[in-house]
Amino acid sequence: METQMPHQSGGEPQGHHELIFGSLYAHGRGVVVPCDATGNVDIDALTQRMRDTYLGARAMIGREYAYPTVHVAH
Repeated sequence: METQMPHQSGGEPQGHHELIFGSLYAHGRGVVVPCDATGNVDIDALTQRMRDTYLGARAMIGREYAYPTVHVAH
C-alpha cells in the first residue's frame, strides 16, 4: 500500500498522528500507518492488510524505505 506523503508544517494542533515510511526510490511515495504522538503503532487495531504493509515496511527499512517519521495527521 503506497500513498502520497503529506507535508508537515509547524504549529499544528494536537490530534491523530501518522508514522510515515518514505520511499528511498520514489520521492513523495511511502507507507503511512496510524500511530500515537511518540510513533507507537497499535498493531492490534490495524486491519490485516495494513498490518502486513506495516510489518513489510519495517522489514525493508534501509533497502526500500527510510526510517519512519511521525507527523500530525490532517
